Amino acid sequence: MKLQQRTKHITKSIFFILLSLLLINCANEEKTTPKTNAVDDKIEARINEILAKMTLEEKIGQTNLRGTSSRVEGQLPEELKTAVRNGEIGAFLNVMNLDYVKELQKIAVEESPNGIPLIFARDVIHGFKTLFPIPLGLAASWDAETARVSSEIAAFEASSAGIRWTFAPMLDIARDSRWGRIAESPGEDPYLASILGKAYVEGFQSNDLSSPTSMAACAKHFIGYGAAIGGRDYNTVNLSEPLLRNIYLPPFKSAIDAGAATVMSSFNEVNGIPVTGNEFLLKDVLRGELNFDGFVVSDWDSTVEMIAHGFARDEKHAGELSAIAGLDMEMSSEAYENHLKKLIEEGKVTEAQLDEFAKNIVRIKLRLNLFENPYIPKDHTGNLYAEAHLAEAKKAAIKSTVLLKNESILPLKETTKVAVIGPMANKPHEQLGTWSFDGERTHTNTPTIAFEKANVNFQFVEGLTYSRDKTTKGFGEAIRAAKNADVILFFGGEEAILSGEAHSRANIDLPGAQVELLKELAKTGKPIVLVIMAGRPITITNIIDDVDAVLMAWHPGTMGGEALREIIFGISEPQGRLPVSWPKTAGQLPYFYNHKNTGRPAEADQFTQMDSIPIGVWQSSLGNDSHYLDIGYTPHFPFGYGLSYTEFKYENVAVSNDTINFNKELTITASITNTGKRDGTELVQLYVQDVVGSITRPIRELKRFEHIHLKSGETKEVTFKISSEDLKFVNHKLIDAAEEGKFNVWVGPNAAQGLESSFYLKE
Repeated sequence: MKLQQRTKHITKSIFFILLSLLLINCANEEKTTPKTNAVDDKIEARINEILAKMTLEEKIGQTNLRGTSSRVEGQLPEELKTAVRNGEIGAFLNVMNLDYVKELQKIAVEESPNGIPLIFARDVIHGFKTLFPIPLGLAASWDAETARVSSEIAAFEASSAGIRWTFAPMLDIARDSRWGRIAESPGEDPYLASILGKAYVEGFQSNDLSSPTSMAACAKHFIGYGAAIGGRDYNTVNLSEPLLRNIYLPPFKSAIDAGAATVMSSFNEVNGIPVTGNEFLLKDVLRGELNFDGFVVSDWDSTVEMIAHGFARDEKHAGELSAIAGLDMEMSSEAYENHLKKLIEEGKVTEAQLDEFAKNIVRIKLRLNLFENPYIPKDHTGNLYAEAHLAEAKKAAIKSTVLLKNESILPLKETTKVAVIGPMANKPHEQLGTWSFDGERTHTNTPTIAFEKANVNFQFVEGLTYSRDKTTKGFGEAIRAAKNADVILFFGGEEAILSGEAHSRANIDLPGAQVELLKELAKTGKPIVLVIMAGRPITITNIIDDVDAVLMAWHPGTMGGEALREIIFGISEPQGRLPVSWPKTAGQLPYFYNHKNTGRPAEADQFTQMDSIPIGVWQSSLGNDSHYLDIGYTPHFPFGYGLSYTEFKYENVAVSNDTINFNKELTITASITNTGKRDGTELVQLYVQDVVGSITRPIRELKRFEHIHLKSGETKEVTFKISSEDLKFVNHKLIDAAEEGKFNVWVGPNAAQGLESSFYLKE
């Protein structure tokens, strides 16, 4: 079997001896079987009671998730009602007609053989009606409470439409900005993603899954989906097991520990085996190691897509592979419905395996309290677009917005005469971002709407009608408006359709003629503030020197306009920090801060940029290290980066001990001073490097962070505590342990800067 045993302490001097003993001890063990958490005995007894009454066909029915594309509308087919009446369907997605929801649930509860209620599901990703910033934007807040509140409000609103199950949070680590679904991700760091994953689950499920205003969360996509080759959605994933366990698995563990009710298997293969048919991942890891006791649902058609993968011969074989792997519920496709009974009759799948699927699904229905309370409460309106909801959405947008550049132009004075230009300045649908099925443009607060309400002195000229617009016919009017203004506010970026599922881009520059228009506006000599609304980092090396300030607003959601107005005019400060490294060019991707050093790490004094290379120079005279000749080896902006409207000074970093023992705490302190003229909030970050390991270790790893608010001139001491538990990693022998040795530590404002110290870990 693959080594599952964990050891807490190991010294390098006895590493191989211990390893040999562990392998011998594990050699004769039987394959790990899935384990479940201790759950309420009453619920388990109820599950067994229900299961005993179910026919084989009814058990199979529970595994069927039926529905339509989010765009489809129409009458409720009679055959669908009959299927529910016969107990042949366990859940629906994208049923948005309240009358249909009520009718289908009534049939299931009152007319099906065992009265098992349905679950109604929907992609409620970053809000239902009140849309918050896209998840990558929420990750830029680095704030668990912001994530929790956003999902709690989403659940409250969506549950009023009968939706008790959402396909969120997405917890895929994303290291490639070309990938369209980076918009939905928590970024590139497993520690930050783990904190956010826990918060999302707690928000959706409200710490009380039985409440009619909560929704079952779905941790997705298990696993490795964000590591698709080339950032191309659905593509091949190759991950060593240490990489999978150290980077991609922790956010899922955090969500499951927080009680995530469901997990979604990913489209992709991992090391040659599609996850939907991967017994090792779904049984050994998810059930056996993470102790997950909810149910696993496939992604849309991912069961039958194993045929295209070349892993399954046909639909029947795909159903067999999924059942053996431990997939509980099949989304959209019908391999279980069409073939599971025959597979059981043939002995290729056992009824005991089917029983486990049905038990896992019924367990979640019981925890949702659907048996006792299957219908939408009559007094539950969802408070759609409530003032409190909109206020939280605005707050989230402010906390998510990242100031990337500021040449003393922001914040603007209230009396500044402004030219508002660009294709994203008044696009109520586009600023909502991807996965905004239920958001309504009539409720969106755009920058121009916010400016009008606040009586800002501005003139609005789009210049370009949409982000991909390549015509120049609007340039003249935009330039005239710019010449008549004190400052140009250019709202650019990409439309919502350019990011999200299946929307990967090879070139992630500003699309259309936006760069050309910005270049023309720069010729006016007027200061330019570039505000980017996008679902990913946008490469701006071709324009950065032509603008005076850059704000990354992501796709900020319903209240993005008001949030940006407050930031631009100094009522609020931008509080976001990058949850991903910002590349100089797409050719640099994938890029991530926690990379390895290599045997020839790039260094500033060894790097010669391509344009500075003498003609005819000797081949090896430039230094042979790991870089690109044209763009070097650093990102445009590092992970954790973000400016404020004030300045902060870091001093006096100190560790409590030069050496700590296993399971003993180390305290790291640093003094932070606000040296600017404004009060402000800083995100203080702690990074650690394990200098030498049994496998090579990242150059830095985020271990802690803290938001601190400082008045002008104020100094605060920030304290972080870590122990050997924070220094553990899984090595090539799958031993999860901290190792003796030297560790470097930094306290700073991002992954590329900070004050450095060090300590040793010893037995």
